[in-house]
Amino acid sequence: MKEIIIATKNKGKVKEFEALLAPLGYLVQSLLDYPDSIDVEETGTTFEENAILKAEAISTHYQRMTIADDSGLAIDYLDGKPGIFSARYAGLAKDDQANINKVLEDLTGVDELESRSARFICALALSIPGGKTKTVEGTCEGYIAMKQQGENGFGYDPIFIVKNLNKTMATLSKEEKNRISHRAEALEKLIDIIDQS
Repeated sequence: MKEIIIATKNKGKVKEFEALLAPLGYLVQSLLDYPDSIDVEETGTTFEENAILKAEAISTHYQRMTIADDSGLAIDYLDGKPGIFSARYAGLAKDDQANINKVLEDLTGVDELESRSARFICALALSIPGGKTKTVEGTCEGYIAMKQQGENGFGYDPIFIVKNLNKTMATLSKEEKNRISHRAEALEKLIDIIDQS
């Protein structure tokens, strides 16, 4: 079984990666398995740059194959915000509910669903010690709901309506989400690269 580190402490992300990678024979670990893990400052200006920074730092530090994810929500009406600041949109505390509340507040008065278009974006970077870092990107198109709906998932899932399903991400089962999410799309592309590594 091949070991792979996911450079995150976000339990929701770890579960999604496990669901997608474990069936392929990977032992998925995360920074939660490394209490002494280093903090990597996300100083990039894009999701891809931040993913590369994290993947290379963790891969070099532990000398293991590492995947880093940087992802977030881009809302057209808000000129792409919250973007790379998705986790900290309402402040440094990384509070999902506060972030949701801020997005809904920022869209007050924007009542047409078409005007609330948005997408989840996921950039993944794969770093293998001694190798060249590879990156892929996945997206999931949709709209921002008027109010929260659903209990599943994490982050902005309760207010993100998946375009072709007309349901929020938080109302989908784990299996449904893993078929259509931005992370699933990116990981599908990355698996082809991992298999060749």
